[in-house]
Amino acid sequence: MSLMIAIDADAATAPYEQVRGQIAEEVRAGRLPVGYKLPTVRGLAEQLGLAVNTVAKAYRALEADGVIETRGRHGTYVAAGDARSREVAAAAAAYVQRTRRLGLDRDAARAAVEEALRVAYGDHGLPG
Repeated sequence: MSLMIAIDADAATAPYEQVRGQIAEEVRAGRLPVGYKLPTVRGLAEQLGLAVNTVAKAYRALEADGVIETRGRHGTYVAAGDARSREVAAAAAAYVQRTRRLGLDRDAARAAVEEALRVAYGDHGLPG
């Protein structure tokens, strides 16, 4: 198993976003399993003909999303799937604490989330 990434220099999408998106999709689809060791930033940059900072930016974004984790000098690995769940749970807990401090009840807090989701995802009248 190896990481296969193709950069389209003519694409409207920035190269770092192409790297980020392709790695995230490989992980989501299960083609890169938990614990898979990714190439070094420098190694992947050389392989793709990109600047080191471009690949580093993609790795930072993936790490912020909980898709990968860097273990210091040991390398960068595909993170356990629950890393993203932990981050979402922490964000939800922080939201609940904030709404309680502001004096909102459950219905008002829930309505604020529903409105934010409607704005972010659009309201197409579809469930979910």
